Amino acid sequence: MSNSSAQRPFLVIFGILFIASALRAPITGVGPILEVISHDLNLSPTLAGFITTLPLIAFAIFSPISSSIARKIGLELALMLALILITFGLGLRSLGTIIDLYIGTAFIGVGIAFGNVLLPSLVKRDFPRKVTTITSLYVLMMGLASTLSASSAYPIMVWVSDGHFSTIPSWGISLATVMIFPLLAILLWIPQLRNHTKPSKDTAEIDSHSYLWRSIEAWQVTAYLAINSFMMYILISWLPSVLVEKGYSESEAGFLHGMLQLATAIPAIVLIPLMAKIKDKRGLAGITCVWSILGLLGLIVLPQLALFWVFAIGFSLGGGFILSLSLIGLKTQDAHQAAALSGMAQCVGYLLASTGPILFGALHEQFHSWHIPLVAITLLSILWTFIAFIASKPQLIQTKSVN
Repeated sequence: MSNSSAQRPFLVIFGILFIASALRAPITGVGPILEVISHDLNLSPTLAGFITTLPLIAFAIFSPISSSIARKIGLELALMLALILITFGLGLRSLGTIIDLYIGTAFIGVGIAFGNVLLPSLVKRDFPRKVTTITSLYVLMMGLASTLSASSAYPIMVWVSDGHFSTIPSWGISLATVMIFPLLAILLWIPQLRNHTKPSKDTAEIDSHSYLWRSIEAWQVTAYLAINSFMMYILISWLPSVLVEKGYSESEAGFLHGMLQLATAIPAIVLIPLMAKIKDKRGLAGITCVWSILGLLGLIVLPQLALFWVFAIGFSLGGGFILSLSLIGLKTQDAHQAAALSGMAQCVGYLLASTGPILFGALHEQFHSWHIPLVAITLLSILWTFIAFIASKPQLIQTKSVN
């Protein structure tokens, strides 16, 4: 632990929690008002889906270089840079034009990419004996902030739509309110800037480990995480629109979208204690994935019970995220191999996830209904369950290339 962290551990923990709050809420706050944004700016469903896709592309491009920048300027300053980029992007995105919307979203994606990579390194460095506890806390904080962002987006937009903000559209004001998360994080993180320390070794020194790209086991873990991200960002983008088509009001759809985010946070409390007790994770992974199949089928067949189905889907995807990240550590033989596998899985995962909102929107544009797109990701969730089961085998990835 750094000297500053040893002297003020609670301040560092609060800083970590509020940094985490800014890493998902800027994206989840878009979905409930995406239809309004699309109508106001005359965006097709495909172009509207690109609003959620842009951050994922930024994740894939900038995640690999985040640790290099942290080595040059220090981990604390790099995290502050991430928060500044997110804040700037949120402000720009809210101005109300198409150009500002997309450029601001790109800045947000770059900032979140830095935070995603560097925050786990900070936890590993400063709290090496409490990694699981701190990680579960900040995953929970991400879920709570996302819930607040998603569930409040539409009500805030309605509240400010009486014309008091004539130069900025009401949806822009709604999107701007999310700035509270990175701004609070910046205030809490300022005391840490006196330190200019490097990220932990497993993040800062990632060997090429090119053999992983030829490893079946590595690709199984990568596919597990990638499909999870693919489905998650589809639902973050389009769930409110799906629910409106199913007969829910915009306000109700926004509330249910918030419940999806809350449900993704619950596994951080439920699964992490079980992970330590259950050696063979195949059953746990399979059961977790099955809930997504049931939830998606429920939305298709019995949409009037959407609250239950949304919770089932959120729990499944949140649990799958935790399990897939845990497998990166459980199936590797050392920290360097784990970091290399993490880089591979996140790069492929975010690249795949970046296509999800666009493809889902394009299917809706083609069939003029959300029914076929829902059937498509339900079938994908069945494949995801199978991949999760085989990826969770208690078998280490070898250090030699697979022929």
